[in-house]
Amino acid sequence: MMTASCKSLGEVLSYWEKVQPEKSFLFAPEISAALTYGQLAKEARHFATWLEQENISEKGHVGLFMQNGRQTSTVFLATMACGRVITPLNLLAPTDQLAWVLDHSDIEVLFYSPDKKQGLFLALEKTKRKFKVIELDPDAAEGSFMQCAPGILPSVESTQPALLMYTSGTTGTPKGVLLTHANLLHAARSMAAWHSLTQSDVVLSSLPIYHINGQVISTITPFVSGGSVVAPHAFSVSNWWSLAIQYRCTWINMVPTIIAYLINAAKSGGALPSREDLKSIRFGRSASAPLPPEHHREFEALFGITVIEGMGMTESASMVFCNPHDESRRYGSPGQPCGVEAKVIDPDGNILGNNTVGEICLRGGNVLNAYYKAETETAKAFDSEGWLKTGDLGMRDDDGFYFITGRLKELI
Repeated sequence: MMTASCKSLGEVLSYWEKVQPEKSFLFAPEISAALTYGQLAKEARHFATWLEQENISEKGHVGLFMQNGRQTSTVFLATMACGRVITPLNLLAPTDQLAWVLDHSDIEVLFYSPDKKQGLFLALEKTKRKFKVIELDPDAAEGSFMQCAPGILPSVESTQPALLMYTSGTTGTPKGVLLTHANLLHAARSMAAWHSLTQSDVVLSSLPIYHINGQVISTITPFVSGGSVVAPHAFSVSNWWSLAIQYRCTWINMVPTIIAYLINAAKSGGALPSREDLKSIRFGRSASAPLPPEHHREFEALFGITVIEGMGMTESASMVFCNPHDESRRYGSPGQPCGVEAKVIDPDGNILGNNTVGEICLRGGNVLNAYYKAETETAKAFDSEGWLKTGDLGMRDDDGFYFITGRLKELI
């Protein structure tokens, strides 16, 4: 990979600015606009000056409460390129949970889109901390920070934090997952290698940037591999295929719900694109929830597109398991370890053999080092050898494919 020697996302940006400044990184279909690598680098340098003028500390946290869009992706990547920590916030979070995260995350400035103002301000009334709150149109051609003189992207170590993402909170209070530049680069490189992604690839993804899949798989992976992403505000069954065809996408990033909608639309009389129109699409990817085997087979039969099922976690920068691209892939399995080591253990920590259910544990360059401001939770999550105990129950078959059977514990 051409960016293999880069140790931070800022170095990746500087590299692509030199190599392919006119190449489109992001397509924003709602405004028929594209963001090139060169323009992204230019805006990042103006953003660096703005951060200094606003007295955002050198490793400060920047909040993001915005739907997908040109400026959303700009702030997301530019923040990390400037050595700060981006903290995307869940647009669907309940008010009390959002207020808790706003307090816990230590953000110094928060960017929000105008249509999200009401829900955000309800949460802000319940926060204990004070920080800058700035409205920003996701579709704006340029951010207000472009009025600042261009600065210099700082030198950032690979071990420096880049992304603070909060878990969904299914086991209680959300936990802050703090991922470094090294974590994100390892995940992106593993993903690109697994799917043979290059500069010529274009992904269609409507997954929100406040989800680890939308962050790492849809945004950071194309960025690191020098490709492009088509990022509509949200999923729409009526324009999904037209966008894929218009932008000549080479892969599509989905979740099982999207697959179900596309199947239902095709079966209920909706327009079914021809195989010829979809010939540029090499594969589809499904993750974030188990894909029912019957939907998996039906989608492939309807559209002629191979679906590669995978599995990710916030704690592992979205990379855990993935199926191969050949005929050995397994329906109903998230696949084999991708970018990580994996094992299955019993309650005493002993490694279990194949086809025996236990807790799945992970270790690898994309796995977090610690939860943010949560020493007790971190100590519980890792063993003495650095293995993350995921809480997922599952097993490995004789061919090295993993299967998820449940959760070790859930808060009901």
